[in-house]
Amino acid sequence: MTIGDDAGERARQLPAGRRAALADYVGRHGQVTVAQLAERFDVSIDTVRRDLDQLDIEGQLIRTHGGAVSVSSTAPKDSGLDVRLRMQVEEKEAIARRAVEIVSDGSVVMLNGGTTNLAVARNLRGHRDLTIATNNLRVPAEIPPKAYRDLYVFGGSVRSITQTTTGPVSFQVDGNGEQIAVQADLALIAVGAVSTTGYSTSNLGDAAMMAAMMDHASKVAVLADSTKLGRRLFAKVADLARADYFICETRPPDDIAAALEAGEVEILTP
Repeated sequence: MTIGDDAGERARQLPAGRRAALADYVGRHGQVTVAQLAERFDVSIDTVRRDLDQLDIEGQLIRTHGGAVSVSSTAPKDSGLDVRLRMQVEEKEAIARRAVEIVSDGSVVMLNGGTTNLAVARNLRGHRDLTIATNNLRVPAEIPPKAYRDLYVFGGSVRSITQTTTGPVSFQVDGNGEQIAVQADLALIAVGAVSTTGYSTSNLGDAAMMAAMMDHASKVAVLADSTKLGRRLFAKVADLARADYFICETRPPDDIAAALEAGEVEILTP
C-alpha cells in the first residue's frame, strides 16, 4: 500500500469519510443489508446503523428494515411500503393532483394498491359524495372522511408486503353467498411498468385484480411515474389501449407516447 492509499484508507475510517464511502457503496449496489455493510467496512453493526440513520436524514439513501436502498434506484419489485412510500414522492403527488381532476363528485371510483393511489386518496380532500371501492388496505386511513359517502374494501387474500388484497371485484350481500360485482364510473390503476407491449406488474394476483377493476369501470386511468416507463415486469395487466387516460408527471418517451396515441389513450400530465 502506498502512502497515498494509506491516507485515503484512514480518511475513510473517519465518520464523515466512512459515511461517504458507505453512501457510494449503496448507490452502486442499489440495495444492501446492515450485515453486508458491517463486513465490507469492517465496523460494528451498531456503527453501520448509526451511519445509515444519518445518511437517511441527509437524503443520501433510504433506510429500510435491516439495511438501505439507493435513492437513485427504482424500488425493487415487491419491495415493502416502507421503501416505496419514500421514493418518487414529488412525482406521485403531481400524478395524484392531476388524477383527481378527472374524478367527479358523486361518482363511483375504484383504486388499486400502490403508493401512487395513496397519494390520490389524500388528494381527494376537495371532493364530496364519492363511493370508493379498493383493495388497498391503507386507503381508509388516507382518504379524507368528507370526501366519500361509502367506502368498501374488497375481500380476498392479503399481501402483507404491499398491504393489499387479491380476490374478486365483488361483495357478498347475503348469507347464501350471493356476489354482487362492482360497477364503477372510473378505475384509477397504478401499475409497476409501462412499455409498448402494455402495462405490467410483478405479481399475478395483483395483475388479475387490476384487470378485473378495468373490466368493471366505464373509464380507466392508468397511473405511472417516469421510473416505470420503458420497463416490463412478469405479469401483464393489459394492452396500452385498454386505458382511456394515461397519467404521468412527464410526457412518456416517443415510442410509448406514439403507442398510447395509436390506442386512443389520452396522455395527461401536470
